[in-house]
Amino acid sequence: MSAAAVKPVVPLRRRSIPLNENHTNGFSIDDHSRRIVGDTNTLMEINGKKTTNGGGWISKASFMTWTARDIVYVARYHWIPCMFAAGLLFFMGVEYTLHMIPASSQPFDIGFVVTRSLHRVLASSPDLNTVLAALNTVFVGMQTTYIVWTWLVEGRARATISALFMFTCRGILGYSTQLPLPQDFLGSGVDFPVGNVSFFLFFSGHVAGSMIASLDMRRMQRLRLARLFDILNVLQSIRLLGTRGHYTIDLAVGVGAGILFDSLAGKYEEMSKRHLGTNGFSLISKDSLVN
Repeated sequence: MSAAAVKPVVPLRRRSIPLNENHTNGFSIDDHSRRIVGDTNTLMEINGKKTTNGGGWISKASFMTWTARDIVYVARYHWIPCMFAAGLLFFMGVEYTLHMIPASSQPFDIGFVVTRSLHRVLASSPDLNTVLAALNTVFVGMQTTYIVWTWLVEGRARATISALFMFTCRGILGYSTQLPLPQDFLGSGVDFPVGNVSFFLFFSGHVAGSMIASLDMRRMQRLRLARLFDILNVLQSIRLLGTRGHYTIDLAVGVGAGILFDSLAGKYEEMSKRHLGTNGFSLISKDSLVN
């Protein structure tokens, strides 16, 4: 492996002086004897003295060695975890001071608030609602076609396995907790599933399926097609909120579910390769490939 291919890992704290370099106290480390030059004690003896002379677990704790420079270092190079830490504190305050929605009221959904004007437009124009529903059904057909194509034509089963994992889990969760249909739901006979049939609200199979297809496209470097699916997925999510066909949490979990089950399908492929002792993964037995 070349040196250029190795990506540096940024530590969470500043690196201390290596043991094989000179220290500021005038001592240096002899790598052969593991003894500090200029001192009569070995490193093991020094470490033992530190352990016995310490003031309990508090003196040995990592945070006791932190300095102001370490805090600045973390804020500079690890600002993303810092943002999440601030988010944790903020939403702790929100959660503990929030007025709970009474059982007699409809659930509060911020996505419904944002798409209130779109909902009024679709409610006043049933034809427009039908056209958008039909287009959304076409998009679901595109997702399904691509996922099945990758297996039947290209011989890559990961996206298909992801979809099978995802829809099975969605069925279990959707049946386990059956959320009420939003009061202002705008249905359509051409929306998927076609025919105004019942469906699970949690979580969105539309969004999760699109994520699975998009992730596979990125693996295959079909970046333009992946971006197209991402844009259509966003538009699909806005329409679902506007028609009250899904809650915001259904759509957000749908994104996470697509990523999760794609990852699980990849782990399943790797596990199958190790178990079967093959270099590639296929749902077809070796015997069927022999003429």
